[in-house]
Amino acid sequence: MKKLSARRRHPLAAVVVLLLALAATGGLYAAFAPASKAQADETSQSLTIKEGRKLYEVGCASCHGTGGQGSSDGPSLVGVGSAAVDFQVGTGRMPAATSQGAQAPRKKPVYTQTQIDQLAAYVASLGAGPVVPTKQQYGPAGADVAKGGELFRTNCAQCHNFTGKGGALTEGKYAPTLEGVEPKHIYEAMQTGPQNMPSFPDTTMSSQNKKDIIAYLHAVDSSETTNPGGLELGGLGPVSEGLFAWIFGLGALIAVAVWVAARTAKAKKS
Repeated sequence: MKKLSARRRHPLAAVVVLLLALAATGGLYAAFAPASKAQADETSQSLTIKEGRKLYEVGCASCHGTGGQGSSDGPSLVGVGSAAVDFQVGTGRMPAATSQGAQAPRKKPVYTQTQIDQLAAYVASLGAGPVVPTKQQYGPAGADVAKGGELFRTNCAQCHNFTGKGGALTEGKYAPTLEGVEPKHIYEAMQTGPQNMPSFPDTTMSSQNKKDIIAYLHAVDSSETTNPGGLELGGLGPVSEGLFAWIFGLGALIAVAVWVAARTAKAKKS
């Protein structure tokens, strides 16, 4: 007992007891503490990818290959990124119809947005690519409509028409109308270049420029706005306007000329 009492009075006894208490506390915390937020996020992402792979194997692997490597029926998906999946599946273009035409049309989506997110996460895990944009990137806040119109007429109007009505291309292909298309999908289309469309990555067209174009398309979307100039003539630009002038303007002049000639001939006879 005297020896034990002497050890308790040792100068280092308090330090040893403190170290033992800290070690015990750390061990208990490590054993019973919940997983960190990073670990939880990683686990959630892994589950999302796992569910996306299940959906992929059922609905996509027959054309794009079991590992996304592509086949004779579908291109490789390695490196296309989550943005391409969100656009193609979110607009109903994929899965493609059995009797495929010159290009896949927009239709009602087959998957829910949650399933689309899972598919996008799985395809993104196959190789890095463009990611799904945030609302801040495609939202109207801070957009310049006039600048967007200038950019659209320079880069897009040749195919999509001046106001995004769409137009015909070669070999049965076409540039689809942009009316009623979600801003996120317009951004993704510019980012990924689906089907016949060239891609406009941030190195070619900045995120701000894309936002400006989206704001312009919203401003001229006849399904959401009214035309302050009156009859829009389909919004097809100077061709339809010129045709209207020729048919009705020139037609009216011809009608007047015929009427004057008839009146003159009648007056001479009398």
